[in-house]
Amino acid sequence: MNDIMKQNRRFVKEMKQRNTDYFLNLSKGQSPEIFLISCTDSRVSPSVIMQMPLGKLFVHRNIANQVNENDDSFNASLYYALKHLNVKKVVILGHTGCGGIQAAQQIDPNDSLEVESFRNWITHVHQSIKGHNETSSYQLEKENVIQQMKILKGHPIYVKYGNSVDVEGYLFHLETGELEVLSY
Repeated sequence: MNDIMKQNRRFVKEMKQRNTDYFLNLSKGQSPEIFLISCTDSRVSPSVIMQMPLGKLFVHRNIANQVNENDDSFNASLYYALKHLNVKKVVILGHTGCGGIQAAQQIDPNDSLEVESFRNWITHVHQSIKGHNETSSYQLEKENVIQQMKILKGHPIYVKYGNSVDVEGYLFHLETGELEVLSY
């Protein structure tokens, strides 16, 4: 806990040195231009890897950056981003070395796993990459982002509120720190 508090104090001090009204301005509201769907992997922090200051990204994170109509949290975030924040762009951010993709490759969705919700989630990830003959994780990680872009464009909330909002896909390479633009 001391490390967390020490890092926070350092952050506050640095931000106030740059702009004494930084937190006052931040507290007045948000108007991010990007809704970003990212993996929960601890090595992938969207604000950090894109060097985005607070307030620029509205972020939803889940294992393997999935667009899932059965996920109430995702649906609420997507609706809020499109309807109330009027974001200009939706970004799906995947990454190399994704444990969710690796689990979906290795686990038979019909196997009995300890936690049913994990099995359901990995089954969803498995569905987004099944039918692709690629054996390398890298190719499946790319395909997963592309599939999520396609799923998003057909998502009822996106169709109703975001049809004019651009959708972009990126793959973050853990081994180099670079982003790869993906399209379909």
